[in-house]
Amino acid sequence: QVQVEESGGGLVQPGGSLRLSCAASGNIISSTTVGWYRQTPALGRVLVAVIKPGGVVNYQEAVKGRFAISRDKSKNTMYLQMNNLKPDDTGVYYCNRAEWGMVGRGPPSGVNSWGKGTLVSVSS
Repeated sequence: QVQVEESGGGLVQPGGSLRLSCAASGNIISSTTVGWYRQTPALGRVLVAVIKPGGVVNYQEAVKGRFAISRDKSKNTMYLQMNNLKPDDTGVYYCNRAEWGMVGRGPPSGVNSWGKGTLVSVSS
């Protein structure tokens, strides 16, 4: 069973930046398509950024140009650099397996093991 641990969230003013980290067990970060999800009460858990094993990335339209997903295969760690944060970016962020075509949608079936997430709050 894959284990992941997210970190790096916090309270930030609009326009600020945060860098989230995701440490995972096994080789999930380097060998599978993975991504960052944002969970809110209104929308549930939605995929906002995804990266393929080959390094190709994609983003939800609302975060394009502001968020950057990356990974360090040697550390089995994934990152999400979040710049020019907006109040709508507020939520609990989770990392896990993802499907390329599901940006803006929920996680694929079979993804049942989740970390605790990391809370991002954007407010003045």
